[in-house]
Parts: sequence; C-alpha cells; structure tokens
Amino acid sequence: MLDPQEHGTVQVQITRREAIGRVAGAGLGLLMLLNPEGSTAGSPAQALGQPTPPPPDPRYPTPSTWETELKEIGPNIYSYIQGGGPGRDNLGRSNAGIIVGENGILVIDSLAAPIHAKNFIAAIRNVSDKPFRHLVYTHHHGDHVGGGQYFAGAEIIGHPYCRQEVVKMAVTAPTLWAKRDGWAEGTELETILPPVTTYDNKVSYYYGKNTIEVFPMAPAHTYGDLVIYMPQHKLLFAGDVGFFNVAPFCQNANPSSWIDICNKINEMDVQMIVPGHGPLGGKAELSDMRDYLVQLKKEARTRYDAKISAGAAAADIRMGKFDNWVGPERIVMDVQRFYLEFSGKLTPNVDAEGIRQATEDYNTARRTIPNGG
Repeated sequence: MLDPQEHGTVQVQITRREAIGRVAGAGLGLLMLLNPEGSTAGSPAQALGQPTPPPPDPRYPTPSTWETELKEIGPNIYSYIQGGGPGRDNLGRSNAGIIVGENGILVIDSLAAPIHAKNFIAAIRNVSDKPFRHLVYTHHHGDHVGGGQYFAGAEIIGHPYCRQEVVKMAVTAPTLWAKRDGWAEGTELETILPPVTTYDNKVSYYYGKNTIEVFPMAPAHTYGDLVIYMPQHKLLFAGDVGFFNVAPFCQNANPSSWIDICNKINEMDVQMIVPGHGPLGGKAELSDMRDYLVQLKKEARTRYDAKISAGAAAADIRMGKFDNWVGPERIVMDVQRFYLEFSGKLTPNVDAEGIRQATEDYNTARRTIPNGG
C-alpha cells in the first residue's frame, strides 16, 4: 500500500456545501465518482443542475465514434484514447499517454477511476514491463487524477495550482470507491494523490532519445494546465486544452485566454495533438474547438449586452455543427463562464451557484421553444 505521507495525501473534514464546491472544481468526472449511478436526487449533480441537451442540427453530420486504443504515435511514444462519441457514455472518459525510456516510463494523466486506470496499465504492460518513473497531471480535474494511486513508484508532477486543487479534493479520509460498472468494483480504497513536484515554467525530461518538454499553457481549461511537447516528433499531449468533437468544459476556465492559447499552439511546430477528450487530431481539430469558443463568445456577448440571463442566452444560442458534438448541453456552463468574464467577476473557482441558476433559467427557456429547436 502507498504511504500517504510519502505521496502527499491530505485528509480533511469539510461540510457538504464545501464538498459540492470542491467537486465542481474537480470537474464533472469526479462529480460522477460521488454519484456513480448517475442519479441526480439529493446529489452534488442536483446542486449543479442538469441541463436538457439541445437538439442536433440536421444540416451537419454527426461525428464518428472512436474506440479505446493504446497507439504508438512516435518512437516509444503512445497515446491512450478511451472510446467515446455520440450515443456513448462519454462522462469522465479522458485520454492519457506514455513515453517509454531506457529505465522507466513517464505517464501522462492517470484517468478517472480504478477500472479506467487498471485497463490503461494492462495496455501499457503489453508494450513494456518497465517501472513507472514519472506521472504528469495535465490539470487537477478528477477524470485525470483519480487513478494516480495505481502508478506505484512514480513521482507525481503538476502545476502549483493543480497541486493546490488536488489537495482540496481529499475531502474525507480514504474510503472505498462506490461500485459502478466500468469504473470500480467497490472494493478499492479511494486515495487521491496530489503532485509532489510542481512547475510553473518549462522542465525537460530525457527518455532515451526522446526529449520531453513540460510547460504551462494557462489559464485555459483551468488555471494550472500543463502540456507535454515532443519537438523532435512534432507531438503535443494537450490535456484538456484540447477537446476534439467534444464540447469543451469551461467550468473553471478562462475562456478568452483559452482562445489565445489555441492560437499559440497553432504557431508551434506541431503536427499531431493528443487531446484530453476525443480522438487523435491536429491543428485543424484544435482550431475547430477554438472556433466553438470564438463563436460562443460572440453570441454570448450580444445577449449579455441585451441583459438576457446566462441560462436564457444559452437556450437561445444555436451553435450549428457544434450542436452535434458530444456534450452540447455544456453550453450552459460555458455561457455562464463568459458572463463572469464580461462582468469582471472571473476567478479560478467554479461558480456552482451561478451554474445552478443558469441551468434553471436554461431549462425554463427551452420549454418555451417550439419543437425544441
């Protein structure tokens, strides 16, 4: 068993209201860990609200599904894409990766839950039996850090903000994971491990002939995003700076800065991008996601200036092809986040009450739209 002191595990007792706020900050992946059956009754999910998804736009095609795969994308460099797409259970299904060196393995993100992490490790063991040396968290959300305890021996690395937020996620003494098909057997001890080493500038690792550059691109999806760049191979592990064919989560993003960071990546010598969610892609797919944010910012600003509530604005906005992406209902939290920016009230924290109110207004407004259009 891992030594909690050695790995920096922090255990504190907090109130239910504080827990709801911290879960919101950890991302919907962790929210579902606390609500494994997907029921909203009496749960943090209910506190945040459940928006009704807008209908797809028939003028545009539906994106294809993708399968779970550990794929070599460079010499001793592997992406791990978890299957997803329209009509599938995508919640908390994030991506990861590994770089295999002469003496060990660097892991990029640990996924959400025990079964996710164990399946990832089983796939890794098909290509290497070397020990885990480093585990990089691209950011603090639960679907990227929940499996950290299974990478025994790895030094966990993250941004200082990531460590701060993961420490908060240890909201109670360790308990058993709730049983959930595909997530946990219900017998595993739940231990959230924060980074023990943090960087707020670039650091390089050398694994065999591969140079691995780890540096922040923040604020974007969070205020502590790290990306992993391999200049020799023009590869970027973007974490949740990249959502491909999947609507981005802006729950504690800086969305305008995120747009700027997408533009910076487009200026880099990059050909392949491993996103935090969705299939493998490149600059074209990243530009699509940026265009979602640019379009939504313009639409949200028009309605903000007209003094329409964030929820009613989200119900009124149609996003064209983006309405066919996975998770179109995220428009509610995304518009609400832009509204905070427009009002000068944007902070790194999730505005859980603001999302709840926006969702209530959104669902009310959508009930008045003819044919749900």
